[in-house]
Amino acid sequence: MTDPVSEADLLDAWLAGGAAPPRSVIKEAVKESLAALAERAPGRSVEVRIPPYAAVQCIEGPRHTRGTPPNIVETDARTWLALATGRLNWTDAVGSGTVSSSGSRAPEVGALLPLR
Repeated sequence: MTDPVSEADLLDAWLAGGAAPPRSVIKEAVKESLAALAERAPGRSVEVRIPPYAAVQCIEGPRHTRGTPPNIVETDARTWLALATGRLNWTDAVGSGTVSSSGSRAPEVGALLPLR
């Protein structure tokens, strides 16, 4: 009998170019990593969006209360998890266009990565 494959193994394989794990596994990994980011840099001056899974506000400083926030980071789940685990460099991701970063404070997110 073989050991069951863990969710971490499924994510690792996906980030290495393999098949996508179940949506629920991706969603949980995104939510956990965004929570870790918010814990590492509490605040409300930058919004990090990983549609359709989750978004979080982080980094101390002025907060926005209405409309589109001035400092936004947005990317897909695979790119975000690669950044969060250190498989992808922030500068490379922004340079390739896989990460959209707007506002003067948004690049501060890159300095907080990887999360592990």
